Amino acid sequence: MQALPRPFGALHVRVDGPEDAPAVVLANSLGTDLRLWDRVLPLLPRNLRLIRYDKRGHGLSACSGGTTITDHAEDAIAVIEQMARGPVVFVGLSIGGLIAQTVAAQRPDLLRALVLSNTAARLGTAETWQARIDAIRAGGLDAIADAVMERWFTPAFRASAECALWRAMLTRTPVQGYVAACMALAHADQRAASARLTLPTLVLAGSEDGSTPPAVVQETAALITGAVYHEIPSTGHLPPVEAPAAWAALVSPFLEAHAYD
Repeated sequence: MQALPRPFGALHVRVDGPEDAPAVVLANSLGTDLRLWDRVLPLLPRNLRLIRYDKRGHGLSACSGGTTITDHAEDAIAVIEQMARGPVVFVGLSIGGLIAQTVAAQRPDLLRALVLSNTAARLGTAETWQARIDAIRAGGLDAIADAVMERWFTPAFRASAECALWRAMLTRTPVQGYVAACMALAHADQRAASARLTLPTLVLAGSEDGSTPPAVVQETAALITGAVYHEIPSTGHLPPVEAPAAWAALVSPFLEAHAYD
């Protein structure tokens, strides 16, 4: 457990792997913390420096600001500059993928390649995000939790005891941090910028994803020159949780090709 000082407070970071190894940065989704990646990390190639962090307002990170995607990109840039030696492969899921695209547009010198999982260059609309914010302000995160679980996971996973733990992770997210991230998503639109990206990019979707359906993810893959798209069958919005082996089987060869010098 490490604390990365930021102007708004401490950003919670966890680093696994040798200090001098090529670095991979992983940015998780709205309403989750860095434990999202627990199951896939042991399945990734060895001799990598795996850097995870809690977005501001999530997990153990301080809760302040974060109402624009630029806020979150600046945090990610600070993580890369202070925790990695040289350019990294950036792996982002959902809002993490939108953060990854923003970093790639603003600081391409910091990146070797991108993995965009269950994400898009534009996620939802200002109206849909405002409706979610209104529901949370009226009834807290419990008011949206069941609907979110339906978008995150397949029926089979929702029937398991483990689903209750992910629901608890969501509802224990600070409301201020969650709402701020919703505000960032309401106005984030990287479509024009992502259409100019040329770095190696792997794009992944879950066949049963209710948050970012495959067609939406594939549209973003089509924007990026040379991007490779794969769909993971029988999984929802969080394949690292629901289908870690299938997710890692696609990501590992990409890291082997692009993470090392």
